[in-house]
Amino acid sequence: MRSYNLLLLALLFALFSCKQQGVVAPSVEKKPFGKLADGTETFVYTLKNSNGISVSVTNYGGRITSIIVPDKNGTPGDIVLGYDSVAGYVADNTFQGSLVGRYANRINKGHIVIDGKEFNLSVNSGMHHLHGGVSGFDRKIWNVKEIVDSSSAAVELTYTSPAGEEGYPGTLKVKALYSLNDSNELKIEYWAETDTPTIVNLTNHAYYNLSAGRENTILNHTLMINADSITPIDSTLIPTGVLMAVEGTPFDFRKPAKIGLRINNPDQQLVFGLGYDHNYALNNQGNLTLAAELTDSISGRVLQIFTTKPGIQFYSGNFLNGTLTGKNRTIFTYRYALCLEPQYFPDSPNKPQFKSPVIRPGEVYHQVDVYKFTVRK
Repeated sequence: MRSYNLLLLALLFALFSCKQQGVVAPSVEKKPFGKLADGTETFVYTLKNSNGISVSVTNYGGRITSIIVPDKNGTPGDIVLGYDSVAGYVADNTFQGSLVGRYANRINKGHIVIDGKEFNLSVNSGMHHLHGGVSGFDRKIWNVKEIVDSSSAAVELTYTSPAGEEGYPGTLKVKALYSLNDSNELKIEYWAETDTPTIVNLTNHAYYNLSAGRENTILNHTLMINADSITPIDSTLIPTGVLMAVEGTPFDFRKPAKIGLRINNPDQQLVFGLGYDHNYALNNQGNLTLAAELTDSISGRVLQIFTTKPGIQFYSGNFLNGTLTGKNRTIFTYRYALCLEPQYFPDSPNKPQFKSPVIRPGEVYHQVDVYKFTVRK
């Protein structure tokens, strides 16, 4: 009994000490986020760790609505674009913060062939299928389960995509786990299973500005991408099917470089993309590897992205044009923010030389992406 009382006293003292020192245990906070036109309620879930970092996710489209990270002086700031309520996301056409699926990026003319069977997917970007179509995963209401332990806070999102949705074959069951730990890592882990051969390529489409609004473009951000080549595109942004070495081109970010340094070079690929809008073929494919590192020298914030996917899309905000206004009255101006999206290569279903995104009954699609936040003074 005496040892039990001593243990109880030790636990109480530890809890009291943490409170006195301002240490906050990981937690999840749920709040209303507005109603859809049909009356469906939406919610936003805020994950918090013990170091003052928080990540907010809504059940509408599995979208990241906010990431609060302290700068080198300890001042917190929101490093992703977004809106104050679900109404902004309903009206948005830029996939802000969304969980993208069934297939991230572009598929040529929305046409795929699996085991000799042809399927025509919805077309929503010129002549092509983009990010899951007209009503992809970014437009769905996800079921949410809150999970908290001593070192992390998480939400588990699930959705079942019926056969034929946006033209895709097979019923697809999808799970995504967003977890924030005390190592200042946001881990997004995806799983999917199907009853019919189909294609899957999931990612997150957050728009980052590490200055948290202190800079009105990302051109002074420094970027490193761990890739020796890209998949060059045609004038409609579809990969040609070959790999192009980045050495000697404006696409060489193997060593950290300012994004604005070469973005306006008279390079045909930059002309096609209106800047950077290209998939990088990552080195060390197949393992959880460092794909990219983004740094803002003013705030000192650093974002490192690790992934098990073979590619990462670097998009420099070329289609942001000042017509959208987000939270805190932020106007989404030209190149105000950028995206770094782990993925299979674009149009992989039509490029047999690329790694196949086909999943079959009995197989489990599994993907891990880790976003690590640090500061440099």
